[in-house]
Amino acid sequence: MKVEDSTMAEALAVEKKHPEDQQPSNMQRVMSGPERLIQFLHDVRAEMRKVVAPSWVEVQSNTIVVIVTVFLFAAFFELVDLVLGTGIDKIFSSLMK
Repeated sequence: MKVEDSTMAEALAVEKKHPEDQQPSNMQRVMSGPERLIQFLHDVRAEMRKVVAPSWVEVQSNTIVVIVTVFLFAAFFELVDLVLGTGIDKIFSSLMK
């Protein structure tokens, strides 16, 4: 128990030594809002400069991949639905006899 008490006391002492590390008050947060917004917009602009639009060939190839994948998943789920539906129908028809 002494170890926990000393650890807690040390943590409180550290908090008192570094008041700048504490949470800002609501008024400080409100007053820093415009500065934070400006910094955010600068960061967004810097990140948007890094964005590269795909070429037309990349768009076409990705579109083909997506369409083929959609059809493959549709066929798979149709097959699963058919197998499960037929199986369930056979189970219920055998139970009704």
